[in-house]
Amino acid sequence: MFKRSPSKRKDNPGAIRPQPSAASDNAKRVTLDRLLSKLGIASRSQAQEWIKAGRVRINQRLARQPETWVAWPGDVVTLDNQPLQQGAPRFILFHKPKGLVTTHDDEKGRRTIFDVLPPEFIRLHAVGRLDQATSGLLLLTNDTALSSFLTDPTRRVPRRYLVTVRGELTDDRAQAAIDGVDDQGEHLHCAELKIQKRSGRESHVDVTLTEGKNREIRRLFKALGHEVTRLRRIQYGPFALEDLQPGAWRELPIAEAKTLLAKGLP
Repeated sequence: MFKRSPSKRKDNPGAIRPQPSAASDNAKRVTLDRLLSKLGIASRSQAQEWIKAGRVRINQRLARQPETWVAWPGDVVTLDNQPLQQGAPRFILFHKPKGLVTTHDDEKGRRTIFDVLPPEFIRLHAVGRLDQATSGLLLLTNDTALSSFLTDPTRRVPRRYLVTVRGELTDDRAQAAIDGVDDQGEHLHCAELKIQKRSGRESHVDVTLTEGKNREIRRLFKALGHEVTRLRRIQYGPFALEDLQPGAWRELPIAEAKTLLAKGLP
C-alpha cells in the first residue's frame, strides 16, 4: 500500500452537523443561474438565457444578471411570477453507466444520466461529476449544503476508484503518483494507492483521491506514462457502490446520509 502522509490541520473538517430548519440560518450564497440549475429547473446556460430575458425576480425585483448573488433558502425567487421552492431533501446513490454524461442536458446531444433516471429526479443535482467514459458511484441530491460539504476540497472527503492502466505500474511510478506531478498548473496526486495486480500488458490499481480535480486520475497516470483504460468509482466518503448494478439507484433518507457522513470521516 502506497499512502500519502497526512498534512497537519488545526481544525476538524470531517464534522458535519444536521442543518437547522430556519431558512435564515440555513441560507447559502449562490449565483442566480446556479440556483436554477441546482434546483433542476434548467441547465445553467438555459437559466442564463431566462434571466437575461427578464423572466426571473428576486424579492420582487427584476434580475437580469445571471451572476447575481442569492441567499437560498431565504430570498424569494420567482420564474415567470411563480415562486421557486426547495423540494423535500433527497439523497440518491446511482451507479452511473459508462457512456452517459453528468448534466441535465448536453449541447452535443449526448445521453445524460437523466435519460435513465426517473423523471422525478430532474430537480436533483450531481455531487461532482464523472466523465462520459467513467462509471460507478454518483451521488445526487437537492440539499445544496450537503453537496457543498462533500465537494469542498478543504474537507478532503475521500473518493475511491478501481483503475486499469496500460503497461506495468512499477513501485517507483506508484510512489510518484503519491508524491504527485504538476500538470496544467495543478499538482495532481493520490492519497492512497494499492496495486492489485500487474503485468507487462496492464495494471489494476485501487486509488483514493481527496481533492477531486477535473479528470485527475486520467491526467495523473498519463503524466506517468500510463493510459487509463477503465475507471470506476466505488466509494465517495462513507457511501459505497457495493452491489448496485449499472443504471440502478437507491435512496437514503437525508438524516441517515448526514449521520453516515459524520461517522465516516475523521
